[in-house]
This record gives sequence, C-alpha cells and structure tokens, in this order.
Amino acid sequence: MNIRVIAPNLKRRLSGVTSTVIRLVPLQARQIEIRATGPALPAHVPQISLAALPILPRAPRRVWHARRNVEMIAGLALKHVARKNLALMFTSASQRPHTWLTRWLIARMDAVVATSEKSRAFLKVPATVIHHGIDTGVFRPAPDRAALRARLGLPQGARLIGCFGRIRASKGTDRFVEAMIRCLPDHPDAIALVMGRAVDKDRDFLADLRDRICVADLTDRIRFLPEVPVEATPDWYAALDLYVAPQRSEGFGLTPLEAAACGVPTIATDVGAFSDIIAEGKTGTLLPDGDPETIARAVDALLRDHARLARWSAACRPRVERGFRLADEAQALVALYRDLLGEDAPARARDA
Repeated sequence: MNIRVIAPNLKRRLSGVTSTVIRLVPLQARQIEIRATGPALPAHVPQISLAALPILPRAPRRVWHARRNVEMIAGLALKHVARKNLALMFTSASQRPHTWLTRWLIARMDAVVATSEKSRAFLKVPATVIHHGIDTGVFRPAPDRAALRARLGLPQGARLIGCFGRIRASKGTDRFVEAMIRCLPDHPDAIALVMGRAVDKDRDFLADLRDRICVADLTDRIRFLPEVPVEATPDWYAALDLYVAPQRSEGFGLTPLEAAACGVPTIATDVGAFSDIIAEGKTGTLLPDGDPETIARAVDALLRDHARLARWSAACRPRVERGFRLADEAQALVALYRDLLGEDAPARARDA
C-alpha cells in the first residue's frame, strides 16, 4: 500500500470537520493515494487504522493533513518521535485569534490552508485560501419534491423553513426559534424544521427552546428532528423552501452551500464564509444584525414575495457550480499535496 497522504479525523462525534473528511477523501483517492484514519469512519471512506500508523515504513515521504489541534500534535509526534518522513499540513477555518498553543502548532506546519480570506487574516503564517466545496452530484434539487416529502413524512402543501446543525447558542438556534415564533403566526402554511443534536452541556438550552415553543402554542409548527447520518442530509435540504443560518460565530459554514446546491436560498448572519457563498439579493441575503426580529422580518418579506423566492431558488445551484464544487476543493488540495511531496506529474490512485 503506497500511501502518500493521511487525513486524520480524531473525533468520534459528527462535526463539520468530520463531514469534510468523509466527503473529500473518497474523491481525492481517485487522484492520489490518500487514506483517512480515526475512529468510527464510514466503510466507504478509504482508510488506515490508527494502530497501523507507527509501523508504516519511513519511505516514501507522506503528507499528514490535520484539521484540529490534536491532529497537529499527532502529526508532530509521528514525525519527531516515531521518526516518520512526513510533511505536515493544517487547514484553519477559525475566524478568531488563535490560542498560544494553536499558534505554536501552526508555526511548525510545512503548509497551511485557510478556508476563507477572513480565516487567513487571523493567521500569523503564510496560507493558501481553498474554499470548501459541495458534492453537487449528491446535494441537488429533488426531481420530484412531492415524492421526497412523502417519503420523509413531511407535509406536501407547507412551505418548509430549515435550520440544521448542532443545537447550541453559537449556532444561533435560539435566534431561529424566536424568529419563527414571531413570523409563523402570519404564515399559516409555513413550518419550521430544526434538525441536529444537543450535546449534554446544551440539554438545558434545548429544553428552554421547547418551553418557549410550547408557550407560543407552536409545537406542531416548529419541529425538532433528530440528527441524521451525513449521507441522508441532502434529502432534507432538497425538501425545503428556505434555509436560515443564524449563527453567532462560524469558521466556514457549509450549510448555506448544501442548501444552495439543492436549490434552496438562505437568509444568514454575516459570519464565516457566508459573504463569499451567498450572492446578495440573488441567492439569499446577509443580515448584519442577527437578532430574532431582524431574521423574522427577512423571512416574512421573502415568504410574501413568491416571485423573488422563486428567482433566488433558481439562481442557487448555478452559483454553487461556478465556484464551490467539492471537486474543485479536492483538486486544489491534491495539487498542494503534490507540491509538498515534490511531485509534478498527476497520478490516479490505484485503490480508488
């Protein structure tokens, strides 16, 4: 097995980083010998066990592509303690000042990637900007949305407004719920869907949201859905009419891209890479003020303007196809891997 790149994912729980690794590695494996490593990876992802890493032969030179602090630490240990011949690479999506530990680790990488210009601005070392992309073959509009909604158990005649991802304050789930409490009474055909998981420390946060919805007598119209596997999420986006991304903070933020690839416009706060992703007034809108009343007004205005909603929906997928495809991200990363490996000629992975 002539592995040239190792993509660690040293976390069991689903996260944005995990989703990135799961989607990118199978595509990159068509271009270069890459393997993911870590616990609980899906079987379809080319991978090598963690136990096999210390006994890998020293040659050939390999790239270790970390996306978390713990993965940079592991890469440094393999390189300097286990004496593996590694080029260390790190992708940063953070848009806040790094801790001293993160700065120390990043300074020891051979290459650094930022997922947006905003992220690069917080780095103290040179970095290449490579945007995240979406697999437009997986995330796409439903050919028959009525049939899709029937399969998912969703109402046919309703207009569905979604907010997906981890349920916590930083993701603005409370902003979305409060906005829907204000907005839905004026739109009896609309239903809000919150999909995601609250970890233990956010259980009280979730309970409070449920209480607010109950007091507003909207339990049948603001629905909490359980988190679904990565491969099932495209269907839920494709069933929507509108997506809301109310985050208080975000590194990059894939959800507006996932929605747009399915033909669903987004109303979002101006964090992460949302200003790069959303074409203002064409595929969605950015809100400088993310308070619930502002979100509610934006949703209300769009639900009342059927023609504008239809125009935005039609413009979403072409926007993604022109600069945010997963294939573009994979190709840019593979080019960087080859540069670190000193390779010039492209080569397809034999075990893709």
